Amino acid sequence: MPVYNAEKFLIECLDSILNQSLIDWELIAIDDYSADNSYEILLSFQAKDPRIKVYQNTGVKGIIPCLQVAYNLAKGNFLSRMDADDIMHSDKLNLLRKALLENPQKQIAVPFVEYFSDQVLGEGYQNYAKWLNTISAQENNFQDIYKECVIPSPAWMMNRSNFERANGFNCNLYPEDYDLCFRWYKEHYKITCVPQILHYWRDYSDRTSRVDPNYADQNFNALKLHYFQMIDFDANRTLVLWGAGKKAKKIAFLLIEKKIQFDWLTNNTNKIGQNIYDVILKPSSKLDDLKKPQIIMAVSAPKDKKEMIAFLINKNLDYNKDYFLFY
Repeated sequence: MPVYNAEKFLIECLDSILNQSLIDWELIAIDDYSADNSYEILLSFQAKDPRIKVYQNTGVKGIIPCLQVAYNLAKGNFLSRMDADDIMHSDKLNLLRKALLENPQKQIAVPFVEYFSDQVLGEGYQNYAKWLNTISAQENNFQDIYKECVIPSPAWMMNRSNFERANGFNCNLYPEDYDLCFRWYKEHYKITCVPQILHYWRDYSDRTSRVDPNYADQNFNALKLHYFQMIDFDANRTLVLWGAGKKAKKIAFLLIEKKIQFDWLTNNTNKIGQNIYDVILKPSSKLDDLKKPQIIMAVSAPKDKKEMIAFLINKNLDYNKDYFLFY
C-alpha cells in the first residue's frame, strides 16, 4: 500500500484491514515522503499489530517505486494492492483468496466495487463502477481492455507465481494499474469474480488519479497504442482511425509519432476533406475500398458509437480483431 498525505482517511482504511475475517495477512505500507501525519499514523498501527509493516520510500518518489519496494518486502503467496484512502469490506481478503483456491484455472480474482464520497459523487464515476461490475460479473474484463482500465487497482488478488509471470510491478509505465491490466491481457489470464461489493473506492477533489499528470488522458492513449502495437496490431493490414474529435486527433498524433501509417475516416461531413497533421480525412464510405482493415474507433458521443458499431457488425467485422474501441 503506497501512502502519500493520506492522514484524513488513513485510520479508516487501516481499521478496515484490521477488521478482515481472514487473519493470516501482512500489510506492507510504504510512506512516500508524506508531509502530513501519515507516517506517524502508520507507526502507531504497526505498534499495535505486527502484521502491519511500515517503511519509508528512500528512492524516487511515486506510486510505482513504492509498489516495487513493497513487493520486494512481501512474503505472502497471495498478493493484492490497497490504496490508503479506500475501505475494504471485512470479507474482502477471505473471499478473493477463496475464489482463487476454488478456481485454480483462473489467475485473477476480482470483486464488485463501489465509489463513495463526502462530496457529490459524479455520474461518470458511478457509471464507471457499474460498468466494471458488469464486465467482472461476466468474467470477461479484457474484452473491453482498450476502452478503460478494466480492473480497479486496489481490487484484485493473484498468487505470486502468476503475478511474477506477468512481470509484477517491474514496469515504469503510468497509469500503472492500466499497464498491469494490459500485461495480464497479454498473458491471457482469466478472471474469477466474487459478485459482491468488497471494495469501497473513495473519490475526492485531490485524489491522485485526478491531479497527478501521470493519469492525464494522453498517458492513457499512449498506453493503449503501446500495447495495441505489441499485441493486436497486424502490420500486414491497413490501419484505419475512425473519428474526428479531440480523442481521435490525440490518437492520430501518437500514430504519426510512432510512424504508423493509417487511413483517417469520419462520417462527420463537416470534417471530410480536412487536412490534419498532413493527413486528409476521408468519408467512412472509403472503408469498402480497403482490404481487411483494422479499425481504431475513437468516438465520444454515445449515439455515434452505437451507429458505428452497428455499421461494423453489419460488415461482419469482429470486435477486438477487426475493430477496437478506444473510448
